[in-house]
Amino acid sequence: MQTSAGIRELVVAGGVLIVLARFTNGTPTWIIAVLLFAAIFLGALEVFGEADPTIRVRGVPIESLIDPAVLAFGSVGLVHLVPIGLLEVPFVAGLLFILLRALGLESRLARATAPPSATDRTAVLAMTMVAGLAAFAGIAALVPGALPDPGAVVSGGSLEPATPSLILGLAAVDGLVAFLLAYRVAALRSTSLRDVGWAASAAALVVAIAAAALRTIEIPGLLGPALLVLVLFLWEAMHGGAPARRRDPRRIWETGLLLALGLVVVLWSVGLRS
Repeated sequence: MQTSAGIRELVVAGGVLIVLARFTNGTPTWIIAVLLFAAIFLGALEVFGEADPTIRVRGVPIESLIDPAVLAFGSVGLVHLVPIGLLEVPFVAGLLFILLRALGLESRLARATAPPSATDRTAVLAMTMVAGLAAFAGIAALVPGALPDPGAVVSGGSLEPATPSLILGLAAVDGLVAFLLAYRVAALRSTSLRDVGWAASAAALVVAIAAAALRTIEIPGLLGPALLVLVLFLWEAMHGGAPARRRDPRRIWETGLLLALGLVVVLWSVGLRS
């Protein structure tokens, strides 16, 4: 896959911020992560537009900017999972290679005039899941207490209990990431903003509920973020067909069931931690 000079420069700039973020902690790290998300989002918007003049006429699809931006955001947290040393060099190089591939894929799809093929849909779904794993794991790495220590479980020790604010905050951030990723996937099968928005909102609610439940039962290590990706994948697999009609009654009972389940998980989490 050929990549433009603009994409390569964007990846290099992102790599610099990722490396710098490794030497920060707390609020400054979150600021860098948010700035990197915005930089990749806006940078890709400009690079994609410059790559093909026709794109400027019809506009760059916003959904094409989501996966690379989310991947870059998650990378800021992922580098904190690797000890400072030589091991970080291939690790960061691997992250940048994936970011390069994500930008190249989305750039090609943004220039296409025909609907994406089945192969393209599969490639986007795979990249979305990779970006989701990076984001969920990165968020858990940056939030104190969000990533239970597996060593405590193995040695028979007790994990430090999480507070209700931690559980609900973690669920909210994971849900926001899931909304963006699900929006990207839903945009492949529908051009209706209503249908895409509903699909993304439902997926976000499902992932948020799962994130709260997984942290409440203290799933150790990176198993929690991996399970969130599995939840998102299974939800998209179940709803990956043709978009439902606006008045499809399935939307009503699904939404009601999710809201009820979310309320149960919230009350359960708060009750266990109070």
